[in-house]
Amino acid sequence: MSASATTTEAIPDRPPATPVAVRGPQRKKARRSRFSRAVLYAVLVLLALIILLPLVWVVLTSFKTDFDAINSPINPIPNPFTTEAYQTLASGQQPIFLWFLNSLAAGILQTVLILITASAGAYALARLEFRGKRLVFSAIVTTLLVPPVIFLIPNYLIVQNFGWLDSIWAITVPGAAGAFGIFFLRQFFIGLPPEMEEAARVDGAGDFRIFWQIVLPLSRPALATLAVLSFLNNWNDFLWPIYVLLTPEHQTLQPGLAVLQGAYATHFGILMAGAIIASVPVLILFTVAQRQIVDSVASSGVKG
Repeated sequence: MSASATTTEAIPDRPPATPVAVRGPQRKKARRSRFSRAVLYAVLVLLALIILLPLVWVVLTSFKTDFDAINSPINPIPNPFTTEAYQTLASGQQPIFLWFLNSLAAGILQTVLILITASAGAYALARLEFRGKRLVFSAIVTTLLVPPVIFLIPNYLIVQNFGWLDSIWAITVPGAAGAFGIFFLRQFFIGLPPEMEEAARVDGAGDFRIFWQIVLPLSRPALATLAVLSFLNNWNDFLWPIYVLLTPEHQTLQPGLAVLQGAYATHFGILMAGAIIASVPVLILFTVAQRQIVDSVASSGVKG
């Protein structure tokens, strides 16, 4: 027998090809997966359109005349397309840009105060040991269950006694020590591993140095999230500035925009243009802090 024949006989038979019946379920599974993904994307697109529709409507209405904004049937496309509303706001008939600056200054100042008070209080409740700590924390958390409107009169009396009426301090200081900030940062501080703090304490670092150089740098995502929420809370505040700001020049943007809505007529184009101007800082803030907000939700504050 030749060598070639021996070699041929030594090679085992190849396994038969995979039957179509075996590949069929895989194809069906892949087909169902593509269908499910297509349905998911369709639902997400639909939800995005539902969310964006009011925003698009506000933008389009800001370029309409007052007659076109209330004309029936409603036409979503401005006819005629005009920038009269923005020209009216820029003309200075209403100090909307002054209200804008007042709101911006108040939001930034209160955000800074909240970050200072909340981070210090949260660190004390999370890491320091003292008598009555649980009782203090329980009392702080309990205030979250109280409707904010209940504090309206006590805060007004305090502001009045300090002589802060019609000033920026009236709309920044009363909300500078909120319970939510302390609760939020305390929960984040508890999730931080204590090994680095213990090592720093062995090297002779005190509580303040540990807090300033270790805890706060690790807590940037949580601090950024709290900063965004605090700024938005002050920026969107409508009721409190009406009570404590007495002159139009000291008014903030949200109550100021209500002036554009009269008792007998509403200038919808001007009102929507003011709403767009009011949304600009919010969009910029979310764009800048988006990554930090996602990190605070998705991580524990320590990155490997």
